[in-house]
Amino acid sequence: MENVEFYTFLSAFLLTLFAGLSTSIGAVLAFFSSGKNYIILSIGMGFSAGVMIYISFVEILSKSKLSFMQFYSNEIIGESLAVVSFFAGIALSALIDRLIPKDVNPHEMKSDKELLELKPQEKHRDNNFFLKRTGIFVAIAIAIHNFPEGFATFMSSLDSISIGASIAFAIAIHNIPEGMAVSLPIYHATGNKKNAFWYATLSGLAEPLGALVGFFLLFPFMGPVMLGTAFGVVAGIMIYISFDELLPAARVYGNAHTTIGGIILGMFVMAISLILFKMV
Repeated sequence: MENVEFYTFLSAFLLTLFAGLSTSIGAVLAFFSSGKNYIILSIGMGFSAGVMIYISFVEILSKSKLSFMQFYSNEIIGESLAVVSFFAGIALSALIDRLIPKDVNPHEMKSDKELLELKPQEKHRDNNFFLKRTGIFVAIAIAIHNFPEGFATFMSSLDSISIGASIAFAIAIHNIPEGMAVSLPIYHATGNKKNAFWYATLSGLAEPLGALVGFFLLFPFMGPVMLGTAFGVVAGIMIYISFDELLPAARVYGNAHTTIGGIILGMFVMAISLILFKMV
């Protein structure tokens, strides 16, 4: 990965951009929200979790170990450093969640009713003030969360476009509810669909921005050790997203059966895809 071709770089960036801008889909869905459970969305969230969990443990964590072994030529050291990097990625994601207030944290999944009742004590205030305050807080929260997610998608795509595409699709599914979390309170506070849509869209742009910032900061130091660390951290980030956000969200929008069905389907599709990718 030391000499990244422009086509590979562009493809990885476009995949990350696609994943980030899926918040726009969530914004549009919010305009037609009627308070009903979204069974398809629940299955999709479970599917996304299944893809991330399977590919993190089966593919990406193994790549981390192999990258470390290229430098240290020792399996125990390679596996140990991969494990340390993996839990460092989990710790990073947990720290981000810890630093963001719960009421504006996009990873604290809420039902439509809870979203509509967000900040009820402020309903009597001026709508413009409410829009500005809500927009700033939620935009910052989304941006902070999307930085490591964008980096995870981008780095995976640089190593393998086919695997990166699968991860980008999974990230895109999980970004839809985040777009709803941004647009719902803004839309119902102001009645302005355009503003709500653009707030959600701009929040998603933090994902490709995080990819570029992470890449250009790390690229000058990129080697087996840095690559192994990056893959381990990416796996940790995706596992945290899956268990902390996607699975609870799948239950909010559906039930236990839709959640487990989505997980199994996601793992199955990812397993078959990895086999087909290696046959090509």
